[in-house]
Amino acid sequence: WELNGSFHQPSAFLLMGIPGLEALHPWISIPFCALYLTALVGNCVIVFIIRRTPSLHEPMYYFLSMLAVTDLGLALCTLPTTLGLFWFGARSIGFDACLAQMYFIHILSFMESSVLLAMAFDRFVAISRPLRHAAVLTRGTVLRIGLAIVLRGSVSLLPIPFLLKRLSYCGRTQLSHSFCFHPDIMNLACADIKVNVFYGMIVLLSTVGMDFIFIVLSYVLILRTVASLTTREECLKALNTCVSHICAVLVFFIPMIGLSMIHRFGRNVPPLVNTLVAYTYLIIPPALNPVIYSIKSTHIREALLRALCRKRG
Repeated sequence: WELNGSFHQPSAFLLMGIPGLEALHPWISIPFCALYLTALVGNCVIVFIIRRTPSLHEPMYYFLSMLAVTDLGLALCTLPTTLGLFWFGARSIGFDACLAQMYFIHILSFMESSVLLAMAFDRFVAISRPLRHAAVLTRGTVLRIGLAIVLRGSVSLLPIPFLLKRLSYCGRTQLSHSFCFHPDIMNLACADIKVNVFYGMIVLLSTVGMDFIFIVLSYVLILRTVASLTTREECLKALNTCVSHICAVLVFFIPMIGLSMIHRFGRNVPPLVNTLVAYTYLIIPPALNPVIYSIKSTHIREALLRALCRKRG
């Protein structure tokens, strides 16, 4: 502990695995390893295929590669502490290292939300204004959207580590997860955390909350356009291009909203439920997204098969 008058700051926090199942952590690490391996390999393959295939150099696939890079970052942020805890029982993480991990986890989560919104906009333009799609979403526009996504996440969350660093902490140092999460760290403080709660809520609502509203609005407009199509085949073809994106949105937003509600209002929720929702939020989307897009996207599958055939040849 670093003491300065009445100011108390821990030198490290203690990470928590799956409560009640500590003896089974080595066995539990096996599905986690499979999920992390799927996330790392799958997203690297998506980025590689899009980069090497000229026919995939379109806005839809540019945004998909952004999603894959974001998912890679999320997986790499939580992998060292999660597997270190399950394999070696490494529970301790330095105070500053914990703040850094928390910052990047939240930045990448916000970036994923923004990328999903950009993908919804791309689907809306492609279905509602197909003739103007290439003119609206040029390569330069996509690049500017990508830069805006990065700046939005990094700038809006920049005050969070400093707001946590100014707090005085009591004797409790045990976190609820195998990674650092803002509400989790904040609740260990014995100082007034109203500023942290207020700022965190404002940032969450103005970024992820607004993204979700605009995604829903985009699909309302898409459904209106699809309903005006003349044949059933055209309707199904238009909706089929959105299936992968809808799955990615549900896989990301449902556990994220659940975890946010648990941290703010679920004081009586069993720790095991809290832990499972947190892992679902941060590990499942990076592992499932490349699988979803590989299964649903014919162009991705064909490009992957061509790449494999060239390697064998």
